[in-house]
Amino acid sequence: MSAISAPGPAHAPDLGGRTALVTGAASGIGAACALRLAAAGATVRALDRDGDGLARLAKQAADLPGTLQRITLDLTDLDAAEETAAGADILVNNAGIQLVRPIEEFPPDVFATVLKVMLEAPFRLVRGALPHMYAQGWGRIVNISSVHGLRASPYKSAYVAAKHGLEGLSKVAALEGAEHGVTSNCVNPGYVRTPLVEKQLADQAEAHGIPAERVLTEVLLADSAVKRLVEPAEVADAVAYLCSPQASFITGTSLAMDGGWTAH
Repeated sequence: MSAISAPGPAHAPDLGGRTALVTGAASGIGAACALRLAAAGATVRALDRDGDGLARLAKQAADLPGTLQRITLDLTDLDAAEETAAGADILVNNAGIQLVRPIEEFPPDVFATVLKVMLEAPFRLVRGALPHMYAQGWGRIVNISSVHGLRASPYKSAYVAAKHGLEGLSKVAALEGAEHGVTSNCVNPGYVRTPLVEKQLADQAEAHGIPAERVLTEVLLADSAVKRLVEPAEVADAVAYLCSPQASFITGTSLAMDGGWTAH
């Protein structure tokens, strides 16, 4: 994949003095968000289990106004995840995993792991971040959900269940956090040009019994009016906006970036 470019500071909200924790930051949406927030002047805790990917990200962030701190961690270690969120002003729950299988063939252990990484870990991260956010009367929680937090697709039982759960968690955090100056929102992209989606092409081809080259147009983008993948930088721009002062009244909502998918 080509390197993800970060927008210049002139186009970013001023997040100088803020600390942001971004999970799944080694590639894709997470990397774009980490670079975008660092471009806005934030100190970014970039968390991922891929240490080499974080090292590459750090090189990209070297000349940005903010700083990037690498945290190599597997989010199945829930206690460690909660500890890393302490002191964060901004939390971006992005990390995700995917497996495409019919329910009757879906491995129960993988189902449990998907929910642990994509729902339990965000809960623990929010739990770890809120005391500091509440104490200072300001905080931003941005959950990278998906169109699959709003709609379902076949063969993705664990992913869809986790994203639907994340939507609920986000809304509860919004209601509890409002009086403390903390907002909580979801960003719901359609299919994004990420390694996770690229891996799906082969899995979906097998599940649907069609060649991989037909999966993008006939499966992934079938319900999207805009027939292209979302770029990671587009999602990062939405995240940065939700962290800005202009978005202080936006909470408990889900921002669909789905090319018209949910307009059906």
